[in-house]
Amino acid sequence: MLDHYEYFKSEVYKLTKIDLNCYKEKQMRRRIDTLATKNKAGSYEEYIEMLKSNHDLFDQFVNFLTINVSEFYRNPDQWELLDKTVIPKLIADHGKTLKIWSAACSTGDEPYSLVMAFSKHIPLSNIQIIATDIDKQVLAAAQMGLYNEKSIANVPDEFKKKYFTKVGNSYQISDEIKKCVSFKEHNLLKDPYPSDCDLILCRNVVIYFTEEAKDEIYRKFFQSLRDKGVLFIGSTEQITNYKEIGYTRMSSFYFEKNV
Repeated sequence: MLDHYEYFKSEVYKLTKIDLNCYKEKQMRRRIDTLATKNKAGSYEEYIEMLKSNHDLFDQFVNFLTINVSEFYRNPDQWELLDKTVIPKLIADHGKTLKIWSAACSTGDEPYSLVMAFSKHIPLSNIQIIATDIDKQVLAAAQMGLYNEKSIANVPDEFKKKYFTKVGNSYQISDEIKKCVSFKEHNLLKDPYPSDCDLILCRNVVIYFTEEAKDEIYRKFFQSLRDKGVLFIGSTEQITNYKEIGYTRMSSFYFEKNV
């Protein structure tokens, strides 16, 4: 529908440092065209000028561009494996002070889930999670910590009672959980990665990237992990060349670094 997509990609990068070349073009372009049309932009050039001059439209664009589908304890069976196998192994290998990174954390559901999962094994005072995302709006929502009933459906009952307060039709997560998470803006395709991580969680995000971008991200995660550190990926993802990178496959969605 709209022309000059190459120009649009270069202008978006100047504005946001988001490289659209790393996303599957057909899927991403369809999303962008829908939003541009909704805002009555007749061309990519016109839409870019709208984004430059209208702060609300710019925030809407970044929020629409980034994929924010999240919930607490998403795929509960995988979190059970984390609780029963992965966390005890990490504590045995590295002790009770662990460096944990929740990458592309969206609205905070997953890093907060991590805090609760680890709280069964170590004191909250020992838990510190770095949670990053490219989208300022979802980071702001994460720091607010207010969720609907559907988002917290999979939270174990003991944690619902202990760490959530009902506010109207929503649920506010407790400050003692929030204190364990540091939220930061981060672009997986551009920014430096944290180092010496014991656990990295990045789930249902890289499916939107090209194969080349996926490979680069998984290699960077490998470099970010300390020896015997673990990468936890999503149920929609796979690392086909995990052996080539250097990972050992613990299960379908957990990969260990061994050097």
